[in-house]
Amino acid sequence: MTAMTEDDFRDEVHTFLDGHSTPRTPATQFVWGEGSDEVSVFEEQSADDERRDLVAAKEWRSTRYDHGLGWISGPTSFGGRDLPSTYERIYTSAEGGYRIPNMGFFTISLGMVAPTILAHGTDAAKDAYLAKLYRGDLVGCQLFSEPRAGSDLAGLGTRAERDGDEWIISGQKVWTSFAHLADIGEIICRTDGDVPKHRGLTGFIVDMSAPGVEVRPLRQMTGGASFNEVFFDEVRVRDDHRLGDVNAGWGVALTTLMNERAAIGGGAGGSGQGLFTPDRVRAMLDHFDLLDDRRIRDRYARLYASYTVAKWNNKRALDKIRSGQLPGPEMSTAKLALTNNMTEFAEFIAAVLGPRLIADSGEWGTFAYTKFVLGVPGMRVAGGTDEVMRNIVAERVLGLPKDPGVDTKTPFKDLPG
Repeated sequence: MTAMTEDDFRDEVHTFLDGHSTPRTPATQFVWGEGSDEVSVFEEQSADDERRDLVAAKEWRSTRYDHGLGWISGPTSFGGRDLPSTYERIYTSAEGGYRIPNMGFFTISLGMVAPTILAHGTDAAKDAYLAKLYRGDLVGCQLFSEPRAGSDLAGLGTRAERDGDEWIISGQKVWTSFAHLADIGEIICRTDGDVPKHRGLTGFIVDMSAPGVEVRPLRQMTGGASFNEVFFDEVRVRDDHRLGDVNAGWGVALTTLMNERAAIGGGAGGSGQGLFTPDRVRAMLDHFDLLDDRRIRDRYARLYASYTVAKWNNKRALDKIRSGQLPGPEMSTAKLALTNNMTEFAEFIAAVLGPRLIADSGEWGTFAYTKFVLGVPGMRVAGGTDEVMRNIVAERVLGLPKDPGVDTKTPFKDLPG
């Protein structure tokens, strides 16, 4: 039995929020041409603005945590409160009505890295990092993708070699969000090249400020640099920072990936909308006299229906996770649905705006969509490509046979390339 009732907890939450924040003003009807017309998939800020927002986000996380609301459903032994997941939902719902800093800096820390440390980390690692991650003292990043491996995570080449009670890591990772801000990173390395590739991987927690770690920004076609490539030159990691058993890193990676797809598939704030805002789109159609165009109206209705169904499916999947069940292949369908909807939305925007999309005439709400359209292809890669998602759905949902591959029998060192 939980000593605190949901009503008591709800009162506690509102008392905290009232004392440390201000309520959001009621949403007003969207008016075309008013306010900012910024629309982009990946938030792109100047370094100064990013650092300023990170400081504000850390202050809010620490305030939450110090008032017992930083890790509501987490185990008390590692700084949590050990309340049911329904209490997390009560807090999240209530916080949405208040003005708080941008919490996107912690999406990877708390949505991917921390759950993996909780599931696979040593007691030393849990003690060292979990409370600090949930308090916002530390920011984490995920170091999986590599230039040569592409979508084949098991084909990665970054190596970790044992040296007594330490491991020496050398290699390169790519497309790493927040690496330039991160204090620690979850990395998957190859520790045995003489076995089939899935069986020779091991996970670690690496200090992003350690000697031999170099972070370089990657410029995107949107003009921003939301991602990084990270180089490791004989970086030393203690064995008590290993995640799981030696050569059991594939299971560690799957834990992270399923949580990652839950975060991405759910979209910002769990909405899964992918920047599709019905009021804004309808205002756009009205502004350009397209509300009576039957083809446009049909595409708009289909988009609305697709996003609505995806949102409902996401809620069902996220409720499963919050109830304590492990994330499953439904998160792959959520992520695939999101990218499919975003792709269709980008094509719809291009059809509505036409040349206005590619010519910066200064007209409100037109050229601003360029960053969104150019950012959508990145979402089809982030968290697993569309092709990988389709394979997961085919094999784990539809029960279709797995494609044969040489990696099922061939040691990694004998693979071509």
